[in-house]
Amino acid sequence: MAQHGIAVTQKKTFSRSTSITQIIKATPTVVWGLLTQADNFPKWNSTIISIEGTIKEGNLIKLKSTLAPNRTFKLKVKEMLTEQKLVWGDAMGKRTYTLTPQGNDTLFSMHEKIGGPLFPLFASQIPSFDASFEQFTKDLKAEAELIANA
Repeated sequence: MAQHGIAVTQKKTFSRSTSITQIIKATPTVVWGLLTQADNFPKWNSTIISIEGTIKEGNLIKLKSTLAPNRTFKLKVKEMLTEQKLVWGDAMGKRTYTLTPQGNDTLFSMHEKIGGPLFPLFASQIPSFDASFEQFTKDLKAEAELIANA
């Protein structure tokens, strides 16, 4: 069983999935606000260099990550359920953020699955997401709790 704040990766021949959960001492409203304001991401999230575009269902965003700083990921916002679920991705995979109320706190979950028929050909070139997921979650928790306690 995964511990809060520790990423877990499962590797299969044609895919790889990474997940993390964390209790955040802030309401889903606060956490959702951070996850859906693209221009503020680099201010609180040390794993993101930039996000261009508006995080809104159906929109395309352009994301630059510290994992691949020379690459711009063009991601479609696939699903948004206010203060509950946000999904974005591309042809290679998708990332899902889930917020579950826990009293005045939020259980934050992040899951990314990448893969496809050609995945085995380039899987070894894709870096592990574990450290990045853990840092993302740590940054989100710190910023949300700072806002909640302000």
